[in-house]
Amino acid sequence: MFKNIATIIKRNYACNHNNNILNILKSGQVGTEIVVQGWVKSMRNQKENVFIDINDGSTDKKLQIFIPQKITPYGVNTGSSIRVMGVLKHSPKGQLELNAENIDLIGECVLSKGYPFMPRKQYTLEYIRQYLQFRPRTNKFSSMLRVRSAANLAIHNFFCNEGFLNVQSPILTSNDCEGAGEVFKVIPESKEIIKSMIKEGLSLDEGFFNTKAFLSVSGQLHLEAACHGLGSVYTFGPTFRAENSRSRLHLSEFYMLEAEKAFIENIDGIMKIIESLLKSITQNILDTNQADIEVSSESPQSDFHWLDKKFNVLTYDEAVKILENNKNKYKEPFDTNDGFAKEHEIFLVSHLGNIPTFVINWPKNMKPFYMREFSDNTEKVSALDLLVPNVGELVGGSLRENSYEKLKEKIPEGTNLDWYLDLRKFGGVPTGGFGMGFERYIQFITGITNIKDVIPFPRWPHNCSL
Repeated sequence: MFKNIATIIKRNYACNHNNNILNILKSGQVGTEIVVQGWVKSMRNQKENVFIDINDGSTDKKLQIFIPQKITPYGVNTGSSIRVMGVLKHSPKGQLELNAENIDLIGECVLSKGYPFMPRKQYTLEYIRQYLQFRPRTNKFSSMLRVRSAANLAIHNFFCNEGFLNVQSPILTSNDCEGAGEVFKVIPESKEIIKSMIKEGLSLDEGFFNTKAFLSVSGQLHLEAACHGLGSVYTFGPTFRAENSRSRLHLSEFYMLEAEKAFIENIDGIMKIIESLLKSITQNILDTNQADIEVSSESPQSDFHWLDKKFNVLTYDEAVKILENNKNKYKEPFDTNDGFAKEHEIFLVSHLGNIPTFVINWPKNMKPFYMREFSDNTEKVSALDLLVPNVGELVGGSLRENSYEKLKEKIPEGTNLDWYLDLRKFGGVPTGGFGMGFERYIQFITGITNIKDVIPFPRWPHNCSL
């Protein structure tokens, strides 16, 4: 039937550049001649025929291939990559399958030579994490990556529809937004450049940029500059934190979604955007990738009952009272001087029906310098944390201090933020915004416990492989 493999491939791809398994299964066009490429997930050998399940990463589903033994190339095995030409038909059991008429082995996978995953064997996430280069081939992790991709797209669509402009904030920066000192310093690697800097009498730390440079911990301050000219802006990209923590909720490199809006006077306006964002993108992912959520989830069934519920709102003082009245229901001791531990955050959400919960009106000494003080209580700032099940804090935000005099007093000593002050000095307006950890969001909707399992190539203290 197939006279020339190159002709068939060219004809298939000319007709449909998205001729992947996802679209093949959706269309279900029995009798269609197609070419499919992917990786062998399982094989069942019979006397005269071979049944192969193939996946190409476009879906969690697999396409069954029916192949006569006589045309099966030597070396086809679980894990190998193949190209198959054939006709779509229904199997005797009624499922869609490809009856192969030609099969090419693209890449061998000899299991005995060190491939870490054997057929029909289950592996823990900790084991799989040792082989980052192969994680995308595993069922759970590939499903998570598709969820992550869908979430990425849904976020951009949401902000576009809401009239926000995307601004790329810099990765290299001269400021430490949070003031915690948990930054990675950037200096040249080149010995020649370092020699020339020393020869010119320049500091190693400051010689290249004429100032100290760091990997960004947040794009917020740059977004504030952008929103003073564009109104509503957001950024979505990598951020870095040199925190010596190996907990299930911390990474050294992670992705942050951050948004800023001008002419906003009330914290309610920020909460409305956040609630609308979470409900919109989550429903979008459920509409397009629910099967992937179910495959990647660590719990039997992810709970999305909160999608049609109004988010809870507590003041910080109300949250403290709940914790003080329920000390026998959590293990971590609670001290108002230390703030909320992760267990306290998750307990508060659980106590209120596992519905995402805003905690607002925070003590000033617990929050960064840029958050706006209450006019009638200078010990409190108009700030919020959004707490969610499984994760605890997911989103942090606030109104920004728009008083030049107050902000000048609060900027940490030794920090050069004259440009930031200028935003209040020349045409300043009330602004507010928030930041959401993207990996924590993926943990939230999938129920995946460890943050290292929701990012393609995780970096944490003493681990930066690949």
